[in-house]
Amino acid sequence: MSQLIVSISGIRGIIGDGLGPREALRFGLAFGTHLAGGTVALGRDSRPSGPMLADAFRSGLAAAGCTVVDAGILSTPGVAVLVRHIGAAGGVVITASHNPIAWNGIKLLSPAGMALTRDEGRPVLEIYEKQAFAEVPGDQVPAGRAAPEAATVHVEKVLAIVSATLIRGARLRAVVDAANGAGGAEMALLLERLGCGCTLIHGEPTGRFARPPEPAAENLGDLCAAVRQQGAAVGLALDPDADRLALVDETGRAIGEEYTLALACRHRLMRERGPLACNLSTSRMMDAVAAEAGVVLHRTPVGEVNVAEAIAKNGCVIGGEGNGGVIDPRVVPVRDSLVGAALVLEMLAARRLPLSKLAAELPTYTIVKDKAVLHDPAGGPGAILEAVRKRFPDARVDTRDGLYLAWDDGWLHVRASNTEPILRIMAEAKDPLAARAWVDAVKALAR
Repeated sequence: MSQLIVSISGIRGIIGDGLGPREALRFGLAFGTHLAGGTVALGRDSRPSGPMLADAFRSGLAAAGCTVVDAGILSTPGVAVLVRHIGAAGGVVITASHNPIAWNGIKLLSPAGMALTRDEGRPVLEIYEKQAFAEVPGDQVPAGRAAPEAATVHVEKVLAIVSATLIRGARLRAVVDAANGAGGAEMALLLERLGCGCTLIHGEPTGRFARPPEPAAENLGDLCAAVRQQGAAVGLALDPDADRLALVDETGRAIGEEYTLALACRHRLMRERGPLACNLSTSRMMDAVAAEAGVVLHRTPVGEVNVAEAIAKNGCVIGGEGNGGVIDPRVVPVRDSLVGAALVLEMLAARRLPLSKLAAELPTYTIVKDKAVLHDPAGGPGAILEAVRKRFPDARVDTRDGLYLAWDDGWLHVRASNTEPILRIMAEAKDPLAARAWVDAVKALAR
């Protein structure tokens, strides 16, 4: 366990250095024991280590008496939709999301298709740590089966929340950069059903990423060039498990992941007003979107499940995270790149304006995202956070998730990552020099 990162975002590790088939088998046994049988939906991203972990986890589930419905390569939101579609007792996604190829992970889902909460996940971890597995006799090991057209099921759910007729009438063209991950086929099918022209780059699900897997602006040079070459209305960049979406406008400019959620929420509120939810590290563009519509914005600690819980608790019509993760409860309570794409395409079709102009309607901020190595992950970031708090005594303080400092003209968020042994440092301000200076000050204190 010491080599694994276990959090509300799931379980991640480096293959051969803490995570391998032994750990996957035991987690499968633990999850299956916790569920006490039932059906489990299983999917994975395209990483080369995925089949190894999936086979081991599947064996553990079967040994504990679970029937496994295997979707093969499928996006994380696709697996979440499948869990609900077949009425499964839970779901599993073998993925490390945006982490480099050396990593992989195991993400557990509830019957609602949502990532497990701390309370839901704690018994699984206790069973794993104690190896208190409940295995069934050989004649009771259930046979698994293949998933029923899981990609189509996902696409149909997304099509139901937008006007396909409106989008088809706009005759939009899109370029999709699937990062050689799991989401290319699903996104291409969605665009086909919406009558959009589609060019797919880095589309083969080899898991050998042709670009850094995180859909950050600096990694999207190929997509930007393809948008210009194709004369497309939009570029859609995915991460390997396709739960995040970054946008490139019609000029071939990567506008940044933060715009995905803000634009999707703004468009959604034009159809139905209601509360919003996002995490602390999401741009203040969301505050502007909420204020414009006269609705409440609920801020949560970082972590998809925290936002999903806030959406359910407060009856939010939509929400998500500023990393390009849009959560629409009408489809599934996880981040979903297909949902983000569908809402952006509907916005383009309805407003009849280019993406660059729609993005320009939002207030302009500079957001700086950086990180520092957390040399003592077990000891946590406490000493660093205390030093940061003393460095900025004039800030308004929120300690729900690391240290969040706010001023009238911006904010600074410092927290330990849920998925890597690093300290995440984010700042946003009207003045780009201020945001950069805040981040650099934290990095200096971390060193």
